[in-house]
Amino acid sequence: MKALEFKSKIENNHISIPAKLQAELKTKQNKNVRVILLIEDTEINDEMLFQQTAQEQFLNGYSDGDSIYDNI
Repeated sequence: MKALEFKSKIENNHISIPAKLQAELKTKQNKNVRVILLIEDTEINDEMLFQQTAQEQFLNGYSDGDSIYDNI
């Protein structure tokens, strides 16, 4: 199988295929395909952003004087 990747939006239960890929797909008529949809999950992205920001803020409070505890 060959993988083709592109970004699109779902509108009226249809997914638009970019024109550059449509030309390639015309030669593949009546072929079996496997479709996998990866949907952006903003809740997961928001949680990851929160965790990353919290970690950065925590480490900003870390000073060079605290490094004496790193070797214990």
